[in-house]
Amino acid sequence: MRFTVNRDVFSEAVSFAAKLLPQRPTQPLLSGVLLEAAGDAVTLSSFDYEVSSRTSVTAQVADAGRALVSGRLLGEIAQRLPHADVEVSLVESRVQVRCGSASFSLPAMPVEEYPQIPKIDSVSGIVPADVFAEAIAQVSLAASKDDVTPVITGVQFEISENALTLTATDRYRVATRRIDWEAQDGSGDLTALVPSKVVTEVGKTFSNAGQVQVSIIKDGERELVAFTGGNKTVTSLLIKGNYPPVGRLFPDGIDNYAVINTSDLVEAVGRVGLVLEREAALRFSFVEGQVTLEAAGSETAQAVEVVDAHLVGDEMIVSLKPQFLLDGLRSTHAEFARVGFTRTDNPGKPGPVLITSQRSKDDADEQSFRYLLQPNLLLR
Repeated sequence: MRFTVNRDVFSEAVSFAAKLLPQRPTQPLLSGVLLEAAGDAVTLSSFDYEVSSRTSVTAQVADAGRALVSGRLLGEIAQRLPHADVEVSLVESRVQVRCGSASFSLPAMPVEEYPQIPKIDSVSGIVPADVFAEAIAQVSLAASKDDVTPVITGVQFEISENALTLTATDRYRVATRRIDWEAQDGSGDLTALVPSKVVTEVGKTFSNAGQVQVSIIKDGERELVAFTGGNKTVTSLLIKGNYPPVGRLFPDGIDNYAVINTSDLVEAVGRVGLVLEREAALRFSFVEGQVTLEAAGSETAQAVEVVDAHLVGDEMIVSLKPQFLLDGLRSTHAEFARVGFTRTDNPGKPGPVLITSQRSKDDADEQSFRYLLQPNLLLR
């Protein structure tokens, strides 16, 4: 194997292929990036039996062939190469990388023992890449980081008619976003529970791809999802298990809510929250015309700030964790946020707070993105 490739193209391709490699691979082989040179292109792949990445780039191929080399090391080298064309060759059991005055010799791993990378031959649907990336950014932050309950560490994909709904929860909050879906191959209603780490990387990688092809495969032998944009493909095994029915937690309608300038509230929460200890909550008192933020920290440190707000319905007091609230507010991607109040059977225990976006103070809220946050018990 021997090929020559543009330095920047090579660096970007290696970075993509190595990005989802496991931190602690179960086998040394699974830390590798597979290089396959043929025709006028080089394909770079990685696979750990759960997640795979694959991309092809144009190259001058002198000798076709394959080689397997450490992905992390090759990625670090590729990022630091001088600005010149890169020549990569396999010489006996070493991979030689030459670029300008720099030269590296890396041990090659036994390529014949490398697992077969999943092949995708069908497409379930297509989504606009920029909208898909925005939806992922809005939703994936709410997925649980606790591996004790694997099903809530993923993002749930629900496909029906011409819509794709993404949902994530960590028990304290639920984020959901609905976007347009162009079905392919006659695919009907589908569901897929995808690891949030994979979903997040897909959002970042394919944001400028124009469109993303999504393939959900459940054929008995395997259950996986594939995302393809441009010359890149990412596949992942689906998380097995039943996703909790969090959709029923959302109220049918809310007649008690406040409309607030999003950036004003974000800045106020950031300031008042400075005096709080970790995991402590902020107290929000909503009355017509304003919301008062109050924080009591350690060593008698206190903070209070008032922000303009338009209140519809009853006055309300809730206590919310500032970081969870900030996540929801920033994810609205709108000038105004609507904070809706739900009720419980216990008058002293407010129900979840529903955050949606509004283009202006007087518009109806937009329901494509919804963020449901469970308040703390009122501090007394």
